[in-house]
Amino acid sequence: MKPNPLPQHQRSAGPVAALTAVLFLALASHSRSQTVGASKPAADGAAQNLPEITITAEAEEPAIKVPYLPPVEGTKVYAGKRASIIELKALPEVVSNNYRQAFALTPGLLVAEETTPLVSLGYRGIGSPDRAQFMQILQDGIPISADPIGYPEAYWTPPLESVQRIDFLRGGASLVYGPQPAGALNYVTLMPRTDRALGARQQFIMGTDDLISSYTAVDGTIGKLGYHGYFAHRSADGFRQANSDYETNGGRVKLVYQQDEDTRWIVGVDAFEQENGEPGGLSEAGYAADRHQTVRFNDRFKLSRYALSLELQHRMSADTELSIKTWAAYYDRWSRRQNGGGFGTVPTGATTSIDRQEFYNWGFEPRIRHDYEALGGQHTLSAGLHFYLSHSPNTTKTGPTVTSNDGPILRDSQRDILYGSVFVENKFTFGRLTITPGFRMELVNQDMSLQNFAGAAMAETNNSKFDQQPLFGLGLAYDLGSETAVYANVSQSYRATTFGQSLIPVAGGTANDAAPSVGWHYELGMRGTPRPWITWDSALFLVDLDNKFGTAGTALTSVGRSINYGWDGALQLDVIGALDAANGTHRGDHLGALNLYANASIMEARLSGGANNGGTPQFAPPYMVRTGVIYSRKSKFKIAFLGTLMARHSASDTAVASFDIPAYTTWDLTAEIPVTKNLTLIGGLNNVFDKQYYARVNAGGIDPAYGRNFYVGGSVTF
Repeated sequence: MKPNPLPQHQRSAGPVAALTAVLFLALASHSRSQTVGASKPAADGAAQNLPEITITAEAEEPAIKVPYLPPVEGTKVYAGKRASIIELKALPEVVSNNYRQAFALTPGLLVAEETTPLVSLGYRGIGSPDRAQFMQILQDGIPISADPIGYPEAYWTPPLESVQRIDFLRGGASLVYGPQPAGALNYVTLMPRTDRALGARQQFIMGTDDLISSYTAVDGTIGKLGYHGYFAHRSADGFRQANSDYETNGGRVKLVYQQDEDTRWIVGVDAFEQENGEPGGLSEAGYAADRHQTVRFNDRFKLSRYALSLELQHRMSADTELSIKTWAAYYDRWSRRQNGGGFGTVPTGATTSIDRQEFYNWGFEPRIRHDYEALGGQHTLSAGLHFYLSHSPNTTKTGPTVTSNDGPILRDSQRDILYGSVFVENKFTFGRLTITPGFRMELVNQDMSLQNFAGAAMAETNNSKFDQQPLFGLGLAYDLGSETAVYANVSQSYRATTFGQSLIPVAGGTANDAAPSVGWHYELGMRGTPRPWITWDSALFLVDLDNKFGTAGTALTSVGRSINYGWDGALQLDVIGALDAANGTHRGDHLGALNLYANASIMEARLSGGANNGGTPQFAPPYMVRTGVIYSRKSKFKIAFLGTLMARHSASDTAVASFDIPAYTTWDLTAEIPVTKNLTLIGGLNNVFDKQYYARVNAGGIDPAYGRNFYVGGSVTF
């Protein structure tokens, strides 16, 4: 049995800190987009062509990293969009894919923490965060959800040790990457180093509840061929009484062949395996009695994922660049869950439901970008196609005992997706002003069949549906000088009809003709990096999402139109750099940088129509504040104290009281300390004050958040 939790640490500073951060941030504005990782921005009209392969040798990094993407990068146009960079190197090493820490410098992203390694991310109250299903999740521009259309759940994300940065697009993301209304997260993975033929890194971490995390990587360049490969392992017993153990094993090989100075080929191969227990959610009474207890002792989850990708990057001329991607992936998702039970209760059934879903995916995407002069300005055209098909068999069996892994078939379904889109954007530049209209046409065909062997009520059901969804958008940006700009964006987005909305696979379920959920995103803001020691971003936003659907038993129901509006902003200030600038000194050269940061999202969200007319949509907290301090020296020594302040909110669209998530504040202390040129110590204390709070709530009950826990280890490189 796990020990009972320590008494809850009470603090009254949370609301004061939140108010201070909000008032401080309200004075901020925002700058024009800049070159990735550079201390000065690229000109607004400048495009980035075939960037040099990243060299992973030691290099001094700026104290304040520019947190937004350039106007044009490769074949993509970001001008006039709120496109941020999540710089992981700005923080001490992020261990165990801790997104609460990874998103410390980025406003608005909601992390619903889980007992398992699975990821739940939400944004601006747009739908459930489970598996980031309302976001488009990509690796190097390739979708990695189980099925981006019919089953858009990201069961896997790359280990953050293998990621150079994460690009985050808000409004306008659907024009670049396709469906999902809550924006897009693109994991940009590390490229091979070019300064030597062989380099290596070995990281090993251990911590609370028998945490073991290891990451082994090799990379280098031999002639024209660069390579980068890693293997990552993570396992732990978890903090619950029983059945909260997990283990993940995965790896990737990335080959980069530089055919000539204008042509590059990139091959990626991924493999991943995961198994974890599911200890079950708790009732309020159960949580109060013992938040460590387990109510589901036999529920298990397994996941396998294998993927292959190929990309051609080719500079056709000084003004034209072509990118062609193709990929294939296989997901195998298996779960065993004991029947019976309810919200936070012990299941009483003597049988189990065994569900297996497989996903066979293939995609192809060519993009082209062309720069040209006309009407006295420098302009950029970006256009392309996206083609995708998926075959997804799903079998549900009834296990005769609570530990059975097999049994007679209850339901069997075949689900097929054929998807195509054509898209175009044009960045017009006239002096300091850029205007970027965009259009994307989405075509989705679904074919589904279901056989139910439980009885004659629904022996067989079929449904075929074809959706056409045009998307329009317009982005504006105006350079105010001093590395500051205003921007505005209005764009459409949509959520394609999922398998569960097109064909509800339960007894008595029916085929439906639900249309996709369509939304409009409005954003107006300013951003700036006027000095190397400060950067800020401030924006007003409104999200209008119509035709928002959910299921209630065997019926498909609309929860109404969701209208969410508010303000978010971010500020980073290097105090030592600011003092040096004020006093004409250079203390930062030997003292390093002291980065005080704060970001906040303030939101009002309401449902119009549906069962909860006038109510608040799920996972739409009125405020969410992140603040703290990061000290770094010589880009290697880093210590951070990271805080998250979350307002009370609901995990239900229908105002169910048991789904309320109380407000909480939690702090993490992390460090990365070089001992020698090749050896670095890594350590951290998560949830320093042992705050007890709800990580998330769903139909199974309350998921308790992890209490105070630590990790310690090191990394060796050569």
